[in-house]
Amino acid sequence: MQYHNSNGSGRKPFGRSVARSVLVLGLAAATACNSLLDVTNPGVVKSSDLSDPALAPTLDAAALGSFNCAFAQYVATAGVLSGEYIISNSFVDANQWGWRGVETKTQPGTCPGSRATTSLGFYTPLQSARFQAEDAAKRITAFTDADVPNRANMLAELTTYAAYTYVLLGEGMCQMTVDNGPLITRDSTFKIAVAKFTEALSLAQTAKYAAMTNMALVGRARAELDLGNLAAAKADAQAVPAGFVRNAEYSETTVSRENRIYNLTIRNDFISVGPDYRGLTVGGVPDPRVPVLNTGRFGNDAVTPQWQQRKYIGSGAVPMPIASWAEAQLIYAEAAGGQEAKDAINRVRASRGVAPLDGSEGSDIEAIVLEERRRELFSEGQRLGDMLRMNIPFPSGVNHKGQTYGPTTCAPLPDVETQNNPNLRGS
Repeated sequence: MQYHNSNGSGRKPFGRSVARSVLVLGLAAATACNSLLDVTNPGVVKSSDLSDPALAPTLDAAALGSFNCAFAQYVATAGVLSGEYIISNSFVDANQWGWRGVETKTQPGTCPGSRATTSLGFYTPLQSARFQAEDAAKRITAFTDADVPNRANMLAELTTYAAYTYVLLGEGMCQMTVDNGPLITRDSTFKIAVAKFTEALSLAQTAKYAAMTNMALVGRARAELDLGNLAAAKADAQAVPAGFVRNAEYSETTVSRENRIYNLTIRNDFISVGPDYRGLTVGGVPDPRVPVLNTGRFGNDAVTPQWQQRKYIGSGAVPMPIASWAEAQLIYAEAAGGQEAKDAINRVRASRGVAPLDGSEGSDIEAIVLEERRRELFSEGQRLGDMLRMNIPFPSGVNHKGQTYGPTTCAPLPDVETQNNPNLRGS
């Protein structure tokens, strides 16, 4: 059964002062939009007031809400860099990512306040989410269980989500820095993630919080895979139960809480599914893991054929997977190799109604696993990390608009960081 594609800055530094301002704004944005974030919005509060135990649920909700917004921004930006999506609007703030230009260093990204926002970039949203989660965990740690009902679960959540920001920043950035600190490598960022996930696992297991236990296992397996620690990745991935999925949850209460991919691809025709993800089949039938639709019209730029993803449809409140059993199985497959890898792939295929491997895919198990990941994890923020980790070539020459590709693969540190971080000025 063979795979087939049938179609052919003057800003302030992003340090603790800015992050704390974002934290206060994030608290104002926290709303009771789903069971996870079921808290009452107290309005804007001062940073000095955040040590009130009564605000613990809001601290937790604000941090997780910031992560969800940042995650959607990451999936969109990484999707464009990796070719899952191509730009179908005419605005420079998006097109520079489409041609992978050096100009991307001027775009740290933001959680959009308007559906008409076209800018990409994920650095500032993820750094904001990281700071909020770590700051909230530090504050809630100082409280007691008597002060804060559900305190143990909150700490497990915040630590797990903070760890995920390190994984995403490590996979997407060329270099990293934390809280105006010195440069650290991608591998160093992954090692921080592993340590954070290990802490999260301990907290989740103590609290008997199964969802966070499994999310942390998937996340740590992912970080270990990024580091090339295959035995550790295999062990964590194997421990994730069938059917597990942890979604980023969205709502239409405010634009920043909406699903960014839905808005970009369906509501506004701002990005289109890339050619390598159109018309994918397995055994001559459409592959349900990469559902796309040729709308028969051009995108917002009146030039690019608009192909819609159909993975996230319905409304801006549709969720997006952050971690899942399917991902864990594919991590296990890559780490194990051989027949174990094929068995894991077939388990995932069966869960999706896709026929098992039949040998026509070839004998290169590494290539088979990567292709399974490309399809199963489509539009989940995974492909860019795979391309960088496995040295998969990025397109060269010109893109679909005749724009010459630049050298950007991983995202460079934005000017807002390099020009204001005292450890990086002049670097």
